[in-house]
Amino acid sequence: MIRLAVAMRIAGMINIILAVAMILPLFVALIYREADIQPFLISLLITGGSGVVLFLATSRVNMDVSHREGFIVVAISWINAVFFSSMPYLLSGVVPSVVDALFEATSGITTTGATIFKDIEALPYGLLVWRSVTHWLGGMGIVVLSVAVMPFLGVGGMQLYKAEASSISGEKFVPRIQEMAKILVMVYLFLSFFMMTMLLISGMPLFDAFIHTVGGISTGGFSIKNASLGAYNNINAEWVIIIFMILGATNFALHYDFYRMGVKAYVKNEEFRFYIFIIVVATVFVTLNLWVEYYDSLAQAFRYAFFQVVSITTTTGYTTADFSLWPFFSQLALLVLMFIGGSAGSTTGAIKCVRVLVLLKLLYREVYRLIHPHAVTPVKLNGKVIPPEILRSVAGFTFLFFMVFVLSAGLLTILGLDLVTSISTSAATLGNVGPALGMAGPVVGYAEMPELAKWILILNMILGRLEIYTLVILLFPAFWRG
Repeated sequence: MIRLAVAMRIAGMINIILAVAMILPLFVALIYREADIQPFLISLLITGGSGVVLFLATSRVNMDVSHREGFIVVAISWINAVFFSSMPYLLSGVVPSVVDALFEATSGITTTGATIFKDIEALPYGLLVWRSVTHWLGGMGIVVLSVAVMPFLGVGGMQLYKAEASSISGEKFVPRIQEMAKILVMVYLFLSFFMMTMLLISGMPLFDAFIHTVGGISTGGFSIKNASLGAYNNINAEWVIIIFMILGATNFALHYDFYRMGVKAYVKNEEFRFYIFIIVVATVFVTLNLWVEYYDSLAQAFRYAFFQVVSITTTTGYTTADFSLWPFFSQLALLVLMFIGGSAGSTTGAIKCVRVLVLLKLLYREVYRLIHPHAVTPVKLNGKVIPPEILRSVAGFTFLFFMVFVLSAGLLTILGLDLVTSISTSAATLGNVGPALGMAGPVVGYAEMPELAKWILILNMILGRLEIYTLVILLFPAFWRG
């Protein structure tokens, strides 16, 4: 029997976390004496109040979470977080509709970075802070953050981490889930602090540095400028953000291993090497294409190509140029990168490099078997044989990912959207990338999308952030029968 009270208790804790997080934008709104003071205060009271009620009402619930309950908890937690995160947008009056408020909140919590705002620079400072704070919370995962501060979860908390994390990367590197979650959060905090310090040194103002830190390390991509990072024309800041986007999309367990073992922790990891290889190869091809067809200078072509390749590969979505105006080859390269994403166990979205790498190894094995039918050729990752069930899981997830993508793009074309817009927005939201092509390009945003299309893309963002299975599994009657 699945106990919904478990999910209600954790949803209550998450609401308390969200309410505490709302204090920062409220404080900013008070400093600038903006009109969104009251909306934030009301949102804080409602969110915090509901959290306390849920938390206390379920105080006697046994928190040893089963495997099936883990999926329920994660699904309800994220949907709950989206709903309450949308309240400041709705109450402030700057968002025209409920679907737009939910779209912006979903984009923030899932670290997608797609926006419905046409003029971001006209938004109140408090609301700008809130957009980015939702990125930062969603980056590590609301559930993982909750595990770090909820000692009562005990050993059952591992079920939450498995439901939250990739099936390949969801391995404990310390014995207890609570320790592991705290280590992840400490790494996250350290990288955030380090990135903000470097942005300040690069010459970025304090407020701007804060916004782009929480949007960069979370691989979210919300900016406070309509032209994103391109508005600064600051090459030093661009290099800082490139480095931390790469770090944010690297398996966080590797960062912890780096602390213990040094650089060899990265060098020995196959997924990390493959991840860097993709960035390097894509940068070379896009740079050459831009140099030949778009920019006069090779240095200029490299600058914009490298930033955009890293931004899209890490599913951050910051931009320094309007890539919808680039040559078609470069646009296609970025579209392909939207599907790949960064490393498993990171803040990134999409399929993840480790799955792509495993599929390539699997493909090589099948071709090799055609040549040597009787050869025993196990698929290995980091020197270890990958169990058959993991191979099936990788293949199944990838098939499901593309099935959802095709269904989403097909529905958008039925709504009257052109093929480029339908394909790119489906890829950008399902992969939690953000900016797309067509009528949802990096400069235009998603404001002009039809309302029903926004609902489809909201679902895409949640599915992508929860790696699809977490929600899809709830549709099967067998799940509920046990």
